[in-house]
Amino acid sequence: MKFYSLNDPNIQTSFKKAVIAGIAPDKGLYFPEHIDALPPAFFDEIESLSDHEIAFTAIHQFVNEDIPDDVLREIIADTLDFEFPVVEIENNVATLELFHGPTMAFKDVGARFMANCLGYFSKGEKQDVTVLVATSGDTGGAVANGFLGVDGVKVVILYPSGKVSDIQEKQLTTLGQNIEAMEVHGTFDDCQRMVKTAFLDSGITDHKKLTSANSINVARWLPQLFYFLFAYKQAKSKGREIVFSVPSGNFGNICAGMVAQKLGMPVQHFVASTNVNDVVPQFMEKGTYEPVPSIATISNAMDVGDPSNFVRIRHLYKDDLDTLRENLSSYSFTDEMTRKAMKEVHYNTGYVMDPHGAVGYLGLKEYQKQHPDTFGIFLETAHPVKFLDVVEETLGLSPAIPPQIQKVMDREKKSHIISSYEELKDFLLV
Repeated sequence: MKFYSLNDPNIQTSFKKAVIAGIAPDKGLYFPEHIDALPPAFFDEIESLSDHEIAFTAIHQFVNEDIPDDVLREIIADTLDFEFPVVEIENNVATLELFHGPTMAFKDVGARFMANCLGYFSKGEKQDVTVLVATSGDTGGAVANGFLGVDGVKVVILYPSGKVSDIQEKQLTTLGQNIEAMEVHGTFDDCQRMVKTAFLDSGITDHKKLTSANSINVARWLPQLFYFLFAYKQAKSKGREIVFSVPSGNFGNICAGMVAQKLGMPVQHFVASTNVNDVVPQFMEKGTYEPVPSIATISNAMDVGDPSNFVRIRHLYKDDLDTLRENLSSYSFTDEMTRKAMKEVHYNTGYVMDPHGAVGYLGLKEYQKQHPDTFGIFLETAHPVKFLDVVEETLGLSPAIPPQIQKVMDREKKSHIISSYEELKDFLLV
């Protein structure tokens, strides 16, 4: 299968080259040339399949020309060695917990899958690959953990100073080895802009082989479809129309869920829940896409003013707004509303949501006002302990610190503080 640039369909490449390049030479995001639906029997019998079998079948068509089946099975086994439980917390409301991996965030899946792919592709190569990635929170830790110690791969992570949680910062600044952290005076959008600029700077790319581990990279983006299928497997027996509500920042996660729908997953609707960074809700209402500077919130991983992956979602539906509205609703919520939801759910059910999950919950409840007969699943994308300050302030309790987090808390932070693109460029060329 070929992958083409969304800016120019004539720019085409293989999965391997798309992964290594990260972004197309014309700044476009890569997209698979076709998405072939899986046979109906796959979904009819999905309860009898293991998660590894589901993942192998779902991703095979996208990667099989570059990754042999036996290697792909090994990559999936290494990526998916933890659980993805659907936990019902109210009548017809459940959460898909995506925080049982090594960094306790949903991005563990994409980061580990991509790290394994890049490790396989790098074998025998003379030149190291430098993974350059911007993070608004959890991407950094997941990428750092996924790529730690991978031969032939160096990792440089940009994050906005003072705008990620203490635990998130520890996870991306304390590992050492092949991982370097760049602490940027600015916003996530500034970090992302620097990364995109570097990819197009021949002064760098003539000397370094760069790739990105943000969800713009197809190997980070596509495997996120796995856990939507795992959730469908668990919720199928409910016998109701299933709706997914996804807390959304850069929109790669929800877009992967929509790819699962294109594969034939019998889910009729998605909800993109955002904080006050509401570019997509505004687009869905007015039909015009107007990026704006991001605003800092308590759900910081979603503080994105120009979500990169939304162009992929529009492309999935042929840029037809009416068709998109049939498949997607989008709502935005304030910090005050987020805290209120966290309190009410904890009081009524005992369940502790992180602020991102709470935004997902709010979007689901908003959709269910008009569609009460649905079974709704909101994504709990990170463990609440990763946003300890917010949880403590809001709920007056301190979740127990899991072992995955404890092991990084006492390590020394090491970061390179930068304010400009030129400083990043100088570092990359050393």
